[in-house]
Amino acid sequence: QAPLVESGGGQVQPGGSLRLSCAASGFRTNSYHIAWFRQAPGKERGGVSCINSDTRGDGASWYADPVNGRFTISRDTAQNTAYLPINILNPEDTAVYYCASEHFTLSCKNYRAHEYGTWGQGTQVTVSS
Repeated sequence: QAPLVESGGGQVQPGGSLRLSCAASGFRTNSYHIAWFRQAPGKERGGVSCINSDTRGDGASWYADPVNGRFTISRDTAQNTAYLPINILNPEDTAVYYCASEHFTLSCKNYRAHEYGTWGQGTQVTVSS
């Protein structure tokens, strides 16, 4: 089984909501920094949100400016799953959303996509009327 599996994507109208999930296997999510990235057609993969490890860090979260206040990252230790409810969606949120994990020394907000070693396969989010 893949170490990270995303789900929850879909097509919604502007203003709608989805909840993305990132299920981990083979490691404990609370021991790793977990991040969400997204990539729209023709654009680079960019950071959306991340959360520090609980056991190796402070569990703090970070959000990119375009999603701050609309997206909320969390992890459920019992389910070994990270979540990203995404609300008040607009067409600019259309992208493939990926979760990633890694051991880092500093806060997750300091790291870019190429520095994460474990990735899921992605889930498509499409916002259109």
